[in-house]
Amino acid sequence: MKLSLALSLCLFGISSGLVFAAEVDFAKDVAPILETNCVSCHSGDEPAGDYLLTSKENAFESGSGGAILPESPEDSMFYTMTVLPRTDELLMPPLRSGGPLSKSETETLKIWIAEGAKWPEDMTLKARAKEGPKFATPDDFELVKQIHAKIVAQAKKEQGDPANYKNTIPVTEVQYEMIAIPGGEFVMGSPATEELRRPEEGPQTKVTVDPFWMGKCEVTWDEYEPFMITQVDRRKDGSRIDYDANAHTIVDAVSQPTPPYTEMSFGMGQHGYPAISMTQHAANKYCQWLSAQTGHFYRLPTEAEWEHACRAGTTTAYSFGDDPEKLFDYAWFYDNANEKYQKVGLKKANPWGLHDMHGNVMEWCADQYVPDYFEKIQSSTKNPFIKPVSLYPRSVRGGGWDDDPDRLRSAARRGSEAAWKQQDPQLPKSIWYHTDAQQLGFRIVRPVKVPSPEEMYFYWNSAKDVF
Repeated sequence: MKLSLALSLCLFGISSGLVFAAEVDFAKDVAPILETNCVSCHSGDEPAGDYLLTSKENAFESGSGGAILPESPEDSMFYTMTVLPRTDELLMPPLRSGGPLSKSETETLKIWIAEGAKWPEDMTLKARAKEGPKFATPDDFELVKQIHAKIVAQAKKEQGDPANYKNTIPVTEVQYEMIAIPGGEFVMGSPATEELRRPEEGPQTKVTVDPFWMGKCEVTWDEYEPFMITQVDRRKDGSRIDYDANAHTIVDAVSQPTPPYTEMSFGMGQHGYPAISMTQHAANKYCQWLSAQTGHFYRLPTEAEWEHACRAGTTTAYSFGDDPEKLFDYAWFYDNANEKYQKVGLKKANPWGLHDMHGNVMEWCADQYVPDYFEKIQSSTKNPFIKPVSLYPRSVRGGGWDDDPDRLRSAARRGSEAAWKQQDPQLPKSIWYHTDAQQLGFRIVRPVKVPSPEEMYFYWNSAKDVF
């Protein structure tokens, strides 16, 4: 939305410390924001939160009251709920409904309230469609709800105790294996006495995770490349240019990568080798694509789930003990990988049957990477998850083929970097590829408990709109 001249002057005045008499015009500056973003949910017989936004009286008095306090924007939920972190469940409008508002829009609301929240008595608001992009993608919350319905229906058919299973990707007929990981409590992080440990690995904390399945091996090119290269014309966001709801399926509606500008295995091998150099967004979308086909909900593991699965009931530096010399039996790393990744599943598995948790390629997790992770989870140690709010850094675990033994330990953590795109010649840089991260891959998890559509949407889109 373009700001009126009066609002522009007002904003300039505030930023420069000057004071102007010009005020925000409700009809020109505020009403369009509310009508395109808020009124559709806050109108009718059953408005969200019992809060009506169709008239001045309703806006000031309905709901729990106190949503708009003239001259006090910082005490007005009408404003404060629009500037919450994009992952906050109380954000208005929610992420799934097009939120958050732009900075100029939230600033407009703030100034309007600060100036007394003047709303003409005779002016009512009606919902109107937001002017969207010229080409809208079908990969939205409505699509997630369709996939969610398929997953719920499939779950009803498969009731029973979790067990290891093999599955085939319907579109490609490529097989993959999942290992049932028991839930429970474990000690996360490394003790202060562990050799070469880093400060961000503690203090050790007891956490609890629910049961889930995890990929027996890292996702391979056999699984990932048919998702990455489709011979379909796509926009930069990955949506099909030819998408037709009447002709295409929910699988077709999922955003997929645009063609890479270089051969992404970099000559290190493809059949049976781990897929590499994808952004977290690309890994998330692969999980959605696979979920749409199979009727199982797949996503990236949280850091807690990853470490629980890696440790497999052990408390030592590695899942096989504390002696790094044994890495030669369990992992590909700097000393034995011959400067490239190797085929998955060739080294010994950990006690729960997972291969390459140490080394070969480091693996994406779902969390925002924060050095003080253990401080932040103290108030929520059941299924801890640091929801991402910015693109960098995101969490990566396990160490890779070019790492020394200390980076392969069960508790070792690191964050993603913008430098992983340094050689990408595209402007703007691709949302799909980290060309400079050639030891970066991922593996998938499937929680036993089927989450809500809102949770699914967030996991699959946590890196969307923050590039």
